[in-house]
Amino acid sequence: MSLDDIARFRRMCAQFRWLAVFMVVSVGALLALMYGIAPGVLSLRGDLSVTPMQWLSQGIWALPSAFYLFAVWSIGSAMGQLSKGRLIQPTLVQALRRVGVALGVGGVLSVFGVTNLIRLTGESRGGYLHFDVAGMTLGMIGGALFLLGRVIDQAGRVQAELDEMI
Repeated sequence: MSLDDIARFRRMCAQFRWLAVFMVVSVGALLALMYGIAPGVLSLRGDLSVTPMQWLSQGIWALPSAFYLFAVWSIGSAMGQLSKGRLIQPTLVQALRRVGVALGVGGVLSVFGVTNLIRLTGESRGGYLHFDVAGMTLGMIGGALFLLGRVIDQAGRVQAELDEMI
């Protein structure tokens, strides 16, 4: 790779980092507005009566999205580190693990956790499983990314050991 290619790669990583920050901030603000701020303001004005259990169930409903946003934030963080010149292999391992866990937990919560936790608050009666294909897919991809991070980490260790032998 030439120096121009490296500079272009770092610039693109920095741009992607800011795109991830924009997405997390904007979507996070919308989630806070939908599930917290707007019902709170309406409740204070007397236009809407929200019980504490309804607040809790709204927070539970937003949990998978919070994990998905953490995954996007982790990708942005890794891109920011790469734009500053950090080595790709350790950055990639850390990012794959974080993103994998976040997507996996978010997917499992989306399919199994949300419906059952809301059931505990008494706000819902229904099935024990929410058939959410997107949540299932993200959960599976998260698990695969986590395992891929472990494979890349192990490959780095083997490579370091082989380098010591030579």
